[in-house]
Parts: sequence; structure tokens; C-alpha cells
Amino acid sequence: TEAIGLYNLGQSCCLNSLLQVFLMNIHFTRILRRITVPSSPAKRRSSVPYQMLLLLEKMQCGKCKAVGPTELACCLSEHKVKLFVQHDAAQLFLTLWNLLKKQMKKPELVEELSDLYTICVQEHLACQKCSFEIKNNSIMLTLPLPVLDANSHRLKTLKDCLQYFFHPEELTGQNMCFCQQCGRKTTFLQSMKLVRLPETLTLHLKRFCFERSSHTLKLSHSLPFPQELDFREVLTDNQCQADDSEKATWQYELFAVVAHSGSTSCGHYCAYIRSLTECKWYCFNDSQVCQVSWDDVKCTYGHSNLYWRETAYLLVYMKKHPQ
Repeated sequence: TEAIGLYNLGQSCCLNSLLQVFLMNIHFTRILRRITVPSSPAKRRSSVPYQMLLLLEKMQCGKCKAVGPTELACCLSEHKVKLFVQHDAAQLFLTLWNLLKKQMKKPELVEELSDLYTICVQEHLACQKCSFEIKNNSIMLTLPLPVLDANSHRLKTLKDCLQYFFHPEELTGQNMCFCQQCGRKTTFLQSMKLVRLPETLTLHLKRFCFERSSHTLKLSHSLPFPQELDFREVLTDNQCQADDSEKATWQYELFAVVAHSGSTSCGHYCAYIRSLTECKWYCFNDSQVCQVSWDDVKCTYGHSNLYWRETAYLLVYMKKHPQ
């Protein structure tokens, strides 16, 4: 009864893929089932969490191979989410999450939703002429990982992308910062340090880049990602701002891949999701759902000469817990 498709309402493949990733996550649905039902019909129609809950219940009836997310789409339209247009999965994921968080009335549910998805990093700026430092903690919904380095060389693995994201960068020339202690602009070292990782971790592979001609280019080169990911093996101690007990929880297993096929102007999304109850992989392609193998999921690694093929765009990892 889990693997139910969603009918495409007209360029709604991106929305459908993200909804499947949300609703196949039992940690998320446990939160969703505890929302306060809005008091009036008008409020229920405009409540994203409530409409998502109705869709979940419709999908779990198990009477048909696919259902239509029409009411939820109309609700999103009320909140200025455009229908019948191509969306970017990372941007739409942020939009959906913000609407969910804003409309969940119980503070404890908002806190649980934040704990489930948000990443905490420390932005660190250090003057290279004196001891002046600036440290700020910030919250992120996804880790936006470059797939090219500063010299436009391809990063070869997911581990390379993560290490590059957390690698310190020297701010020189036009990028120099004003140092309060030195009283002038100086060279600074900018770095990111990982403070906290959530239960459900979303990595955004930045495969779309802007060229000088203002065209968007899709980077389709092969970039393997593992089924299991341990951040203690990826990052150095200098790239972490967490105690040992926190770092001990940074072990993950791949839960979902949102893949993009086609070009930047004419593309399609689908989702590969591992059922948490059956431990089987499924491909959710709008109304079509089928069981697949890990080898099928690996086909989303990418290929330099086949940019129209499915290429992983969002990777969703779930924390591993001792049995």
C-alpha cells in the first residue's frame, strides 16, 4: 500500500517527486499526523500541512495505483506557488518546507520539524593579520554542494564535494574584509564548520550553473554517491564544531534520490526512494511506480555525454540507528 503514484497535473513532476520523498518518510508523517485540523473549510483549503495529510490518507487507502494531488496543488497556488511551470527541486523543497513550518500551529511540532530537517553550521571569519575573528551559527535546509572546484575542474565523488564545501577559502584582493582590530581591509580566512546534522539530511548537488551568456548549463558528469555516509570519515576535526557524542550520530544511509532528466529548459523529475518498512527501492515517476534495484539507482550518477539522462540532483540521507 506504500507505493502509490501521483498523477501529473501539468508539469507537476517536481512537486510529485518531493511529495513522495516527504510522505515516504515515516519520521515526517508522524509529525504530520499530529497537526491541529483548521477550524473552518476555508482555512482547511489553504492549509498546506492539512492538505498534505489528506493526500497521505488518500494514498494509503491503497485502492488505486495513483491519486491526484489536485487539492494540495490548488492550496499551494493560494500561497503563490506557480502551477503548470517548471520548478527547481531545491527551491521548491525550501518553499514547501517553509509553508509547512509556518502553518503548523503547535510549537512542539515546529521544533520537531526543524530538528528533523535543518543543518547547523558555523561560519568562521579570521583576520590573517591579527587575532580578530567573527563566528556566526546559521541554519540550512540543504547543503548546497558544488560539483566543480574554483578552477572549474570536476569533483569526482560526493566525498570530494563535501570536503570542498568545508574547505577554508582565503579572501584576498577585492574580496578582502574590513578588520575592526586592524582598522582597514585585510585578508581573511573564511571557513564553514559543521555543528549539527539532522535526522533527515538533504544534499543539493549544484548541477545547474550560469554561464556568462546568461544561459543555464546542466553539469551531467558522473558523480558517484554512497549508500552509507559517515561524516567522521569525510571531515577533519577542524571542520567540525561538535562534541564526540554529536559526531557519533553522523552516520547515514541513503533514503532517496530526486533525479532530473533532460535539459535546463525542458526537463523532468522523478524520485528513487527506499521504503523504510520494506527496505526496497522504488522509482516514483508521477503515476508510474515500480520496484528497482540499487544498480538502477546508480544510473543517476550522471554521464558527461548523456545530459538528457536522469542525473541525481537532491540526495536525501537518513541517520542510522543501532538496531
